[in-house]
Amino acid sequence: MMHTSISFIYTCSRYKIQQFLNLIFTLTFLHLFTMKLDDINIIYYIKRFSRNALPDFYFKNFYNKIRTYEKICDANEVKERLAYYVKFNDNFEVPEQAVAVKDFKNTKGTFYYLDLKEFLHYFNSNVKFAYHFGDETHINPYPTLFKARPIHGAIANSVLFKLNKRRHFKWVKDSLKFSEKEDMLVWRGQARKPLRVNFVKNFYNHPLCNIGQIKKEHDNEPWIKEFMTINEQLAYKFIYCPEGYDVATNLKWAMSSNSLCIMPKPKYETWFMEGTLKAGVHYVEVKDDCSDLEEKINYYSKNIKESEEIINNAHQHIKRFQDKKLEDLLCLKVLEKYAALSNQKNALKF
Repeated sequence: MMHTSISFIYTCSRYKIQQFLNLIFTLTFLHLFTMKLDDINIIYYIKRFSRNALPDFYFKNFYNKIRTYEKICDANEVKERLAYYVKFNDNFEVPEQAVAVKDFKNTKGTFYYLDLKEFLHYFNSNVKFAYHFGDETHINPYPTLFKARPIHGAIANSVLFKLNKRRHFKWVKDSLKFSEKEDMLVWRGQARKPLRVNFVKNFYNHPLCNIGQIKKEHDNEPWIKEFMTINEQLAYKFIYCPEGYDVATNLKWAMSSNSLCIMPKPKYETWFMEGTLKAGVHYVEVKDDCSDLEEKINYYSKNIKESEEIINNAHQHIKRFQDKKLEDLLCLKVLEKYAALSNQKNALKF
């Protein structure tokens, strides 16, 4: 009798566990197919790390495709952008801090690591590159690959590379026309640096603004507000794009929308070439303290054609970064130029 009872309990428990596993599988399956696979971090990691384990012939095939594209691409565009990212042509000694391809490991910033690793497959194992991962914008005394650098000053040693692109290089499909949007400015983000902190404190309750800090620091801060999705923010005519530790993360998707990007004059630049953006042409410039913000919102809310012209110019700038073949070629050429100027012979593997 006892044996029968134990067997029954075991059968019921096993059945419930199987039901639970089936439920988890079903939910996971539905989740995966209601969004892009690459939007899920774990799927993205698996895909990228698995790719790194593939044999050389796989990467040789991609390398040949990049070189084939190089023969038919816009040579002037490549030349201009390569000169922008690598602002020197003098030879230099490989710095002691440089890391050989064979020794390159994921020690800080997985997204940064994957973005650089993607192109190291094309170089021989002994070739060395100096790189810095993170939001810092200091200038090293030797040529170094950085995500961001100051726009002005002695910046040549900071070589721009397309790093942390998963977070920064996002585009949107905006179904609303500028004229159909609310005559207000929107922003959500973390406010740590003075530019953002002062803006949030001064404008969180302004009638023309829906702005707020989403990371809660203290319970009694009135400018702490609910998270807003990108699609929710697209309902507004104006999107504020303030710099933080370096560039504004939302700048790329904001400029790809049908809203106007409003921001103080940028001080930092990345692969996106923020230093080439012109006030009144690609975005609406306000003073650092935003004392002219209300004036700018009222003006561009009324002058629809002028606003749409700026938006169109922003879209033209965005197009320069939407051709994956061109982006891959430029990433390869930045590393190739670094290796050549540092006198590393026979750097390329294929």
